[in-house]
Amino acid sequence: MKAPSSHRPTDTAPTIDRGTSVAATQDASRIVVSDGTLEALKWLGMVLMALDHINKFLLGESNAVLFDLGRMVMPLFGFVLMYNLARPGALAAGVHRRVMQRLLVFGALSTPIFVALVGWWPLNILFMLLLSTGIVWLIERGGKTRVALAVLAFVLAGAVVEFWWFGVLACLGAWVCCRKPTAMQLALWALALSSLWIVNRNFAALAALPLIWGAARINIPMTRHRWVSYGFYPAHLVAIWLASHVF
Repeated sequence: MKAPSSHRPTDTAPTIDRGTSVAATQDASRIVVSDGTLEALKWLGMVLMALDHINKFLLGESNAVLFDLGRMVMPLFGFVLMYNLARPGALAAGVHRRVMQRLLVFGALSTPIFVALVGWWPLNILFMLLLSTGIVWLIERGGKTRVALAVLAFVLAGAVVEFWWFGVLACLGAWVCCRKPTAMQLALWALALSSLWIVNRNFAALAALPLIWGAARINIPMTRHRWVSYGFYPAHLVAIWLASHVF
C-alpha cells in the first residue's frame, strides 16, 4: 500500500484523487483509506453506537444483533483516530495536541449525562480515546522519560476509562498497523481486539478487521464534518436519557 502524499498533515484522513482507484495508490508499506471512506467509517460507528445505546438503555440489551454490532463501535472509532495520528508529519503538525484538546472538552461536556446513565465509573469513551492519543503522543516524542510516562498513564488511567486497558490496547494496535502493517503487527492488533472479550463477553470486535480491510479498497465520496462526531456523542446520550424518562 502506498504511503500518503506529502501534503500538509492535519487531523483529517489523507486526500486521494477521486479519479484514482484506492488499490492503485497502495503498497505494502502503509494502510491507505480515502478521506471519504474514513468519514463513512466514522458515520457507521456513530450509527452503530446510537443503536447499541438504544438497545442498552431503552431495551435492556434484549436485542442480541444490536449488541453484537455495537461491539464494533470502539474498534472503528479507534481505527479512524489512530489512522489520522499515524500519518507522516502528524506529530510536527500538532495533530495530537488538537485532538487531545477536543477529546478533553467534549469528554468533559459528556460527563454529566454519561454519569446520569452509567455512573461515575468508568469515564466515557472520549477519555479512553484521549488516553490513547496521549500515549501515542508521548511515544512519538521519544525519550526514556516520556515512554515511562506513557506506560504509567496506561497502567493507572487505563483503570478508570471505558473499555479499560483493553480498549487502549486496541487503539494502540490500530496505530502500529497504520504506521507499517506486517503480519506480526496485524496479529497483535487482532489479539488486542480479542482481549475486549473481557469487556464485551464475545469476540464481535474482531468483525471490525475485515470491514476496515474492505474499506481500504474502496473510495466512498463523503464530505468530512469535523465537529459532528464530537457533538454527536453527548447529543445522542441526552436524547436517550430524555427518551428513557418520557416513555
